[in-house]
Amino acid sequence: MPTITVLEKLYGLGAPETFEKQYLDLVSGLEVQLRLVGATDRGWMQLEVSGEDEIAALSLLDQKIGLAPASLDQLEKFSTVHGKVVFSAKSKEELYVDFGVFSPQILDAVVSGKQLCAQLADGKNIPLPELIELFCLYDNIPLEVKLAEDLKEANTHVNAVLSEAQVSLIHKWVRCRFDRLIVLGSLLFDVEKAVELSRHSRDIIRVESLGGLEQVVLCKLGTDAVGLIPKLGRYIKPAVLVPFSPKKILEAVSSLSFG
Repeated sequence: MPTITVLEKLYGLGAPETFEKQYLDLVSGLEVQLRLVGATDRGWMQLEVSGEDEIAALSLLDQKIGLAPASLDQLEKFSTVHGKVVFSAKSKEELYVDFGVFSPQILDAVVSGKQLCAQLADGKNIPLPELIELFCLYDNIPLEVKLAEDLKEANTHVNAVLSEAQVSLIHKWVRCRFDRLIVLGSLLFDVEKAVELSRHSRDIIRVESLGGLEQVVLCKLGTDAVGLIPKLGRYIKPAVLVPFSPKKILEAVSSLSFG
C-alpha cells in the first residue's frame, strides 16, 4: 500500500479528519481505499491509497490537490513546482519555499530578494522583509516557482524564480485595486462563516481559496482590509490574517503601472 505526500499542510484550524473526508469525497466512485496516516516533519499530509483504481485516484489527487515529488529524478532545471513559504520571519535576503521534498533530506526552493525585486517591483531595490509584507509572502502562503538550476542530491536548497503564472496573478491583484485580506490557517467554510457572523458581508465581494487552509477575502472598493482583521479574526483564532493593499504596493513601487 503506497504512501503519498499531498501538497497540503496541517496547521492552524486544520483537522486531519476534515481533510481525510475531503479526499475521500474527491475519490468517491473509484474502487480505492484511502487513509490519512500522518504528516512529515514540515506538516505535509501523507495518505495511504490502494485498490483497483489506485492510479486514477493518484492522478485525481495530483490534479486537484497536488502531490509532492516522489523523487528528485522527477525534477530538473526549469521544472515548475508548487509549495508554501517557510521561515519568512527570519528571511533577510532569500525567500524559502518548501515544495514537499524531504528524502533523502529536506530540499527548499530559494528565491533571492534581488530576483523578487526584478519580478515584483520592476527592479526597484526593496529590502526582502518589506517585500514580504507588501506582497504577503508569509509562512504557508502557496507559491508556484520555477527551478533555476539542476538538482543535486546533497543540496539542501535549489535556486528558483517565481513562475510566470505566479507573477501574473500577483500583478493582476495589484491592477484591480481591490484590497484583499489573506487568511492563513482556516478553512473556506470558517472564513465565510466569520464574514457572516461579523456582519461584514456587504463589505466583501467573495471569499476565494488559494489552498485548503489559505483563503482570500476580496474586499469591495473602498473597504480597507486592515479594518476587517479584528472584526473577522475574533471568529477564526488562531488563523493569521494579513492585508494585501494594492495602494501601498503602488506607493512603494511608484514606477509600476501593472497595466
